[in-house]
Amino acid sequence: MEKNVAEITFNMRKKEEVRLARKRKRKSRRRLEGKKILELVPHYYIESGEDKAVTAARKHIRANGITPPAVLVVRRNEHTTDRYFWAEKGLFGAQYVEENHFLFPSLREIKPKVKSNTNTPTLATVS
Repeated sequence: MEKNVAEITFNMRKKEEVRLARKRKRKSRRRLEGKKILELVPHYYIESGEDKAVTAARKHIRANGITPPAVLVVRRNEHTTDRYFWAEKGLFGAQYVEENHFLFPSLREIKPKVKSNTNTPTLATVS
C-alpha cells in the first residue's frame, strides 16, 4: 500500500512540473498594434436585449446614425460581450480588424502615439 502512495505522489509531482513548463502563447505584434489603433476609435456600449448581438449592433447604428469608424461593444448577457467594428465597408468582428487593420482605409489615418526617445541630444541652430 505504501508503494501505491509513493507512486501517486511521484506522478502528481511530474504533472506539476509539466504544468510549469508550458510556454505562454506568443502575442502577435500586428494584433497588438491593431488593438492600440482601435482604442483610439469612438466606442459605443449597448445591450443586445432579445436580438442577436449583430442585429442589435446594426439597429443601434441605424437608429443613432453612427458614422464610421466606430467600435460597438454589445453585451449579450452578464458574462459575454461581443465587439464589432463599424467601417465604411460594413460591420466586422473587432478581432478580425485588430489582425487586419491595414486593410481599412479609415484606420490607416489613425496611428497610435509612438514614444519618442527623449534622451537623444538635439542640435540647436543659432541664427
